[in-house]
Amino acid sequence: MKRTLLTFFSVCLLAAASGQSVTFKDVAPIIRSKCATCHKPGQTGPFSLITYEDVAKRASFIKDVIGRGYMPPWRADNQYVHFANDRSLTEKEKSLILQWIDNKAPRGDGPDTVELKQASIAGTSYFRPPDLVLKAADTFHLTGDNMERYIIFKIPFELKDSANVEAIELYCSNKKLIHHANYAIHPVPDPAIDIYHTDALLNLTEDDRHKFDQYQPYRKTITYYGGWIPGTSYESYPKNIGWVMPKRGVILLTVHFAPTAVDESVQMGVNLFFKKTPVERRVKVVSFGSGGIGERQIDPPFYVKANTTQKFTLEVTNPNEDQSVLYVWPHMHLIGKEYLAYAVTTGGDTIRLVHIPRWDFRWQEIYRFKKLVRIPRGSVIHLECTYDNTADNPFNPNRPPKGIFSYGDMKTTDEMMTLMMIFMPYKEGDENINLE
Repeated sequence: MKRTLLTFFSVCLLAAASGQSVTFKDVAPIIRSKCATCHKPGQTGPFSLITYEDVAKRASFIKDVIGRGYMPPWRADNQYVHFANDRSLTEKEKSLILQWIDNKAPRGDGPDTVELKQASIAGTSYFRPPDLVLKAADTFHLTGDNMERYIIFKIPFELKDSANVEAIELYCSNKKLIHHANYAIHPVPDPAIDIYHTDALLNLTEDDRHKFDQYQPYRKTITYYGGWIPGTSYESYPKNIGWVMPKRGVILLTVHFAPTAVDESVQMGVNLFFKKTPVERRVKVVSFGSGGIGERQIDPPFYVKANTTQKFTLEVTNPNEDQSVLYVWPHMHLIGKEYLAYAVTTGGDTIRLVHIPRWDFRWQEIYRFKKLVRIPRGSVIHLECTYDNTADNPFNPNRPPKGIFSYGDMKTTDEMMTLMMIFMPYKEGDENINLE
């Protein structure tokens, strides 16, 4: 690190001595890759950073937040695992931006948006427009009564043919309203099963839960399960890896809307990106912890006592096959403090998965490994999660603190202890497959 910094500062000194200066053209690629994915219309950022004017007028603010390490948001411990989709700034990138700002943020003579055009595609964080957007039938209207809402949107589809999926992401006209969302892709090849004349949505906050039974004929099998939480983007896969979108079926999109004080309207759906190359290896998704495998094995039972800081653990054995993991998705709620996940092989070797030393509910991610990570059969997957249910926790939803459970509704004020993994059966040489 010291050698890298010395080299960088030497380059800067040489550039200054030769009369060169850092311009927007130099910092634009950093803004594109580390900032503009969230700071653009329709995403969670409160303002856009996709043109020179966008960035330059907030130069002082940008200097402050990157100087304090508050932005770009990245909470994973890079010393434990360095992920491919790391949004944090390197020291070189930070120094370049600060040098540009201190030099009064010159535009330079290059085009001021060329490097950011890909980041400004409306409605997506991916590098190109989606091949297919499947949306809920109607715009959903949220009442500004500061109440959480849980809505299931049914999105039926019939395509000309099945399609090989390169990437998928949540589509939403206003992601600021969402606490989290999950989408399940269910194939329904039987034409005798009606995919249209059931309810287009269910309001789980207000409707009778038995209404969900009308969707049971769609849920016999599942092709893919994914989702979105604040701070995430999309899920994508290498050229011969992915999954196949069925020709006919239903997407059940479950959305947890955060409380809002004003009336809002939102359009929900999913973006799909297809590829012409065949999917030779299909990915799977598994969930551990609350709401998934091993929920009843969390130790101690998952109840966070008031005025305590408690650690909970879970151990689940991988019994069937060697696995190659692409992504891990850790999740807790407001009183989460620290998250650690790893696997231990039958030979006693530790496989690092993810460590978040200072959990922050506002900034989460589906973490993509740089290369496929092998978890051999018989390995034990460990979760170690700590929760701060004291008055010292500024994010504690209860004043004074009170005991917190994990309920099926998974409200923000309840808790979760979950790890989702996107994986596929292992093949020799998988460790060398690059996911960057």
